[in-house]
Amino acid sequence: MTLKNSPCKGWHHCKIGYTVEESDQALHIIIQAVQEEVYSQEIRCIQKHEQIPKCSPLKNLDPFIDAHCLLRVGGRLHNANLDQSEKTLVIIPGKHQVATLLIKHHHERIYHQGRLFTEGAVRTAGFWIVGGKRKVSSIIHQCITCRRLRAPLTIQKMASLPADRLSTEPPFTNVGLDVFGPWSVSSRRTRGCYSHSKRWAVIFTCMSVRAVHIEVIESLDTSSFINALRRFLAVRGPVNHIRSDRGTNFVGACKELKIPSNIDNTTVKTYLSGQGCSWTFNPPHASHFGGTWERMIGLARRILDSMFLQLKDKLTHEVLVTFMAEVTAIINGRPLGPVTTDSDDSFILTPAALLTQKVNVLSAPTGEFGVSDLYKRQWRQVQHLSNTF
Repeated sequence: MTLKNSPCKGWHHCKIGYTVEESDQALHIIIQAVQEEVYSQEIRCIQKHEQIPKCSPLKNLDPFIDAHCLLRVGGRLHNANLDQSEKTLVIIPGKHQVATLLIKHHHERIYHQGRLFTEGAVRTAGFWIVGGKRKVSSIIHQCITCRRLRAPLTIQKMASLPADRLSTEPPFTNVGLDVFGPWSVSSRRTRGCYSHSKRWAVIFTCMSVRAVHIEVIESLDTSSFINALRRFLAVRGPVNHIRSDRGTNFVGACKELKIPSNIDNTTVKTYLSGQGCSWTFNPPHASHFGGTWERMIGLARRILDSMFLQLKDKLTHEVLVTFMAEVTAIINGRPLGPVTTDSDDSFILTPAALLTQKVNVLSAPTGEFGVSDLYKRQWRQVQHLSNTF
């Protein structure tokens, strides 16, 4: 029936707001239509005061019809001083589309939580969905948002190891290199203060025995890098193959720090060709190709950065070089395999054992070194930071 002063005429999309009573009335009409469609036989049995068939899913729910002609779950709480929706829940068939819409609505209201949260929200709203647990689990399993939020981590199949990772050639025949840093060091004393400059470190990682060699450089230009490479070759011997990430500065860490570089690739390759060495660059944006040396950088850099904060203005170039040598020895002393609990197997294979053919660890200078040694002589500073490492 349309009122005379009402703007609504005929079938149309009404933009006028509705009241709570109209919303409840619409809800009752929809649920009543659904129940009559699915549970018509049970409704007739209840109206005639007959027993519900044993094959009915409502047999154990003790259903009854309320004042709004809706099927509700029975029980022993009829005399409780509670609201009707709390004492007796409205029965909704689980296989109907209305049940799906109700579960999706309450699942979105609790921001896509799990089955227990969703089922509890539906029960709190006053609905009993027949077979609700299975229905809620099915809807959550098909929810796109839940799949995105709780998707398992994808695991890629690893490719075969390169030939230089499996070679039995002498150590540092095939190496991977990278640059990490920088650190601020006190280069010289001026009037009333210290003049600071930056230092970086080049890490050379053996591809076969996993040993490392660290060289400190003063800048990222061509000559500084070649000098570090010459020192490495003078100590460790000739190298057949070098791997690094693609770029003029051969640095993964410096890319993150937005450090510009001016290394000339032509100059470096000219020097390497004279040494009989080849260079292989990783594909662009493929840092996982350098996992051999990136792992070693992660092992040293995070601890180094936290320890250098204790020095503040006391770090000098000589202290940095000495400490990098200590760090190299400590990293090379790590076990290459799991440490056994067998007392008879006391030998632990380390990169240092393969490099030096010595098993005994070099003993540190005797004495106790603490935080107070940070403000004393430089060798005491290095020893305290080495013990901290």
